[in-house]
Amino acid sequence: MTVARIELPPKLIATFDGDADVRGAWGGRGSGKTRTFAKMSAVRGFMFGNAGISGQILCGRQFQNSLADSSLEEIKRAIQDEPWLMDYYEIGETFVRSRDGRIEYSFAGLERNIDSIKSKGRILLCWVDEAEGVSDTAWATLIPTLREEGDGWHAELWVTWNPKRKGSATDQRFRRTPDPRIKVAELNWRDNPRFPAVLERQRQRDLAERPDTYNWIWEGAYATVVAGAYFAKHLTAARAAGKVGRVAADPLLTLRAFTDIGGTGRRADSFVWWIGQFVGREVRVLDHYEAVGQPLEAHLAWARTRGYTPDRMEVWLPHDGVTHDRVFDVTYESALTRAGYGVTVVPNQGSGAAIARIEAMRRLFPSIWWDAERCEAGLEALGFYHEKRDEARDVGLGPEHDWSSHSADAAGLMAIVAEEHMRGGSGSPAGALLKRRRSGMAV
Repeated sequence: MTVARIELPPKLIATFDGDADVRGAWGGRGSGKTRTFAKMSAVRGFMFGNAGISGQILCGRQFQNSLADSSLEEIKRAIQDEPWLMDYYEIGETFVRSRDGRIEYSFAGLERNIDSIKSKGRILLCWVDEAEGVSDTAWATLIPTLREEGDGWHAELWVTWNPKRKGSATDQRFRRTPDPRIKVAELNWRDNPRFPAVLERQRQRDLAERPDTYNWIWEGAYATVVAGAYFAKHLTAARAAGKVGRVAADPLLTLRAFTDIGGTGRRADSFVWWIGQFVGREVRVLDHYEAVGQPLEAHLAWARTRGYTPDRMEVWLPHDGVTHDRVFDVTYESALTRAGYGVTVVPNQGSGAAIARIEAMRRLFPSIWWDAERCEAGLEALGFYHEKRDEARDVGLGPEHDWSSHSADAAGLMAIVAEEHMRGGSGSPAGALLKRRRSGMAV
């Protein structure tokens, strides 16, 4: 019997040892995880074929418009590294298959073609690379298709990804689970015994020139800011200055809740509150809250559990806070007033309102202190909030309306109000038009 020796990064030995339903690796650039999983898929195909088992190895990515976007080239290079795998597989321009006809690779994009995967025949192994952005719906569709099994084997899911969002569908399913049949490991550049010199030079450049994204790109950390995000540099500077940490409330000053209205129902956007205080010329941001599709009572219940009661807190609403609900003849303004809160409605700043909020936040950032723990999700949103671009024309199309925009809009409202407060409340038409609904609280 001839024995083949396969070199793996030491951290992945346990991942591929023993039985499992899911095997995976997450981490930053240059770790070798993609090449390792490509090679091990070919090894697993070799083992299946030599055991007389026929079927396909499916390689998926979130987006795949053509084979150029697939893992095909990684598979080819991994096989070409091992002469004994080259002897077993036939490699063409658009295919990889075993010479005995038992094993064939297929490639699919999960974003647009997930339903077609259900009709694929006999999947022995599915490897999803660059899996961070795969939706929970896609996972829920894909995983039940991996049902083939036989004597001593069953179909497995393999997953590799560079984490971006804490709490993403991939993060929740495969990293934050105690299930012993899901074997995943963290793998970064220092764990790659063949880390190339050209990547080391690039890593050092990123460390020196792009510190705001370095940990995400190279160290497998969640992205705290996204390159090109509106507040990327400001968040990096705030962290470097120690302004993201523990922030305590002043018991003598008013708590202020700045709102982005989401509504209720299945198609509702997020409802957001930033809770802060104005202390001299500083803004202390104490808390962040976000919920989707919940009634106002749910938001008020959260506020009560935090101690944000009407005698301590005022609420600031965007201009649509005075708009009547399409189902109930109420407004957020009237409902919050009935609940006992002082309410201020900030009038619409016109067609450039979004950009005005962004610029106000940029100006205010040096004066803001953030509670790291309670504002973690909100800071993640601010770090992601970015401009939508027409790549073909290389022009900006304004802020991208996505999961991050609701927290960013509420923070922008806070910035507009804070600047008016620091100017005494009447330094602009917007300040003069602020409609106060309750008075007598310390500010």
